[in-house]
Amino acid sequence: MFTLFKKKQAATAHINGAPLTVLPRETLLQAALRSGVDFPHSCRVGGCATCKCRLVSGRVRELTQSAYVLSAAELEQGYILACQSVPATDIAVEVDLAARPASRRVTGRVLAQQRLTHDITLLQIQLDEGLTYKAGQFAQLGLAALGEHARSYSFATPMQADAQVEFFVRKVEGGALSTLVNERDLTGVAAIVEGPSGDCWLRPGSGPLVMVAGGSGLAPILAMLLDAAQTANTRPVTLLFGARTESDLYALNEIEAIRQQWRAPFTFIPVLSALSGDDAWRGARGMVGDHLPVHIGEAAQAYLCGPPAMVDACTAALLARGVAHEHIFADRFADRFITIRRP
Repeated sequence: MFTLFKKKQAATAHINGAPLTVLPRETLLQAALRSGVDFPHSCRVGGCATCKCRLVSGRVRELTQSAYVLSAAELEQGYILACQSVPATDIAVEVDLAARPASRRVTGRVLAQQRLTHDITLLQIQLDEGLTYKAGQFAQLGLAALGEHARSYSFATPMQADAQVEFFVRKVEGGALSTLVNERDLTGVAAIVEGPSGDCWLRPGSGPLVMVAGGSGLAPILAMLLDAAQTANTRPVTLLFGARTESDLYALNEIEAIRQQWRAPFTFIPVLSALSGDDAWRGARGMVGDHLPVHIGEAAQAYLCGPPAMVDACTAALLARGVAHEHIFADRFADRFITIRRP
């Protein structure tokens, strides 16, 4: 009997010349990891560009747009995101397999919790040994009460000598880990932190810094600023913090302490998006991206951390103002759950 539907076939992908089989509907990254290739990767949802590689031959079907995380030069050179690319033909790619950051699984226990807003809790964990990371990066966090499930959270402080780490955990509807952290006392509960991941850390330079945070996206921004303040950074800073209402603002004392310590102009602009017309708030209102063009110039280096819609809107605003794509660094806080291997 004849059929109108053609069965999808597996494809062959050559990674730096070495062949492997990519199953139907499988991404290049999934096939590489399944085959034991230590392919550079981090978020797995197309938001960090850690898995970028150059497509030498063949065609792929992209699951999401890569223009927001790859520069115009990279796109012109044929770079793709392995985690979002399903081969449409046999393909060949080139990738620096040494680019994968050194990632480790470290055990520890919950030391303390502190409610920051109605839906964000600070989680402090004492690790059994130190974990090396750059301020701005994130890790996979797992708790013993949840078995094999883990969630990506950014470190909220620079690396500490006492091996303590902090995360800002926002409660997500239906999120098992975030609900647990925001609703239960977890003091003493065993934890696993696997990382670091991500490439949103402070790059060297002398031009002004523009930092934009939304919600729990303040964690990596705060970590970068704390780290830079300790090194007597002299670059002007503009920090825009987007929240819904005044009660959703937090870490204001910490931001003020950084501002006082900073050895250059430091401008902090909280922007509230869900106020009524008769609200007493006298600060900036609306979407944080609407206020961005006033505070940026072409020479700025920008760091964006928070909800994907906010990051995308701010990226577009920065590009429209002439900021080079390679000077924009972003961490799009997608809801991504993974499974981690227990030691």
